[in-house]
Amino acid sequence: MPINRPIITDTELQEAMDRKLHVRVFQDDHMVVSNATVVRFTDADVVMQSRVSDLAYYSRRTCEFYEVRA
Repeated sequence: MPINRPIITDTELQEAMDRKLHVRVFQDDHMVVSNATVVRFTDADVVMQSRVSDLAYYSRRTCEFYEVRA
């Protein structure tokens, strides 16, 4: 069973981006993306990439981000 660690702070997002960690995104208690990596982030948004040409923008205010450890 995988372990989910919340990613909340800028430092945690930077670590996820640097280490290319697999991240899950939840919005309104539903998983909207799984197994994506953080490409960049701002105070308001996080840009995630799940495939080569698939980029998505998620609001830090309305979404929850979790590192997935196997």
